[in-house]
Amino acid sequence: MKKQKNKLAGLQKRKAISGYLFISPFIIGFLVFMVKPLAQSLYMSFCEVLLGPGQFEPVYKGLANYKQAFLVDPDFNSMLLTELGRMFVYSLAIMVFSFFVALILNQEFKGRALVRAIFFLPVILSSGVIIGLEENNSLMSQLADTIEMSTSGVSVTAVLEELLRTANVGIKVFEKVFEVIDNIYDVAIMSGIQIIIFLSGLQTISSSMYEAASIEGCTKWESLWKITFPMVSSLLLVNWVYTIIDFCMRTDNQVIKKISTEMVTKQQYGFASALSWVYFLVVILYVGITSLIISKGVYYYD
Repeated sequence: MKKQKNKLAGLQKRKAISGYLFISPFIIGFLVFMVKPLAQSLYMSFCEVLLGPGQFEPVYKGLANYKQAFLVDPDFNSMLLTELGRMFVYSLAIMVFSFFVALILNQEFKGRALVRAIFFLPVILSSGVIIGLEENNSLMSQLADTIEMSTSGVSVTAVLEELLRTANVGIKVFEKVFEVIDNIYDVAIMSGIQIIIFLSGLQTISSSMYEAASIEGCTKWESLWKITFPMVSSLLLVNWVYTIIDFCMRTDNQVIKKISTEMVTKQQYGFASALSWVYFLVVILYVGITSLIISKGVYYYD
């Protein structure tokens, strides 16, 4: 018994060492390239930066920038709350979409490898190519206008939304749902990594579990919630954290746009640094609270 425990301890130790070796490039890169800029940014958030020819002088002002962010600036608080709401709704939509797409891609059918590649291809292209085409390509813009004109402005979601408005049924909730539906392209674009992670987890589930459940009379629906979902629940936490971090850095994020405007256009480096640190701490707190809630339902299979 003692020998077996020592073997397990040795195995766990080797796994831990392998894990640290795997993430060591990130740790080294963070310590070498990121610690100093982060410290400078934090100090700058308490300063007013004086700029001039060959001059970059931080002058300590205490909490002035943070007071301006919360008490003076008319937009930051509302932008922060709006983006947190969007973050929750879209992250939830991405998790649901990626999980069920992974379930479909895990099935046996012809052309499965091609379909998997199609779902993951936007992740590779969206590093710059697709974004550039969407924002700067006049041909794609004209094509979108042509499609909109050819459909005479008819939208199924718009009609349903109008009906629900008339009936006064759950307006706020359905508005968010229809917003996600209208932006399903963005949801699909942001789901590539999550699909791959869920798919890797689904492929580790032994088929004998489903066979045993089927013999006991378990339906497919019951197997989904009693076997599949618990077995991949640990990956749910990983995907959730990744989705939140990925979403908070999107270019269409209003808070990021405001920080960029304050820094680049207005050259208010101290104020922009304060906004950045507030946003960073709020997102970290948000990730911590939601991860703690999700972790309560995570099942770890040994």
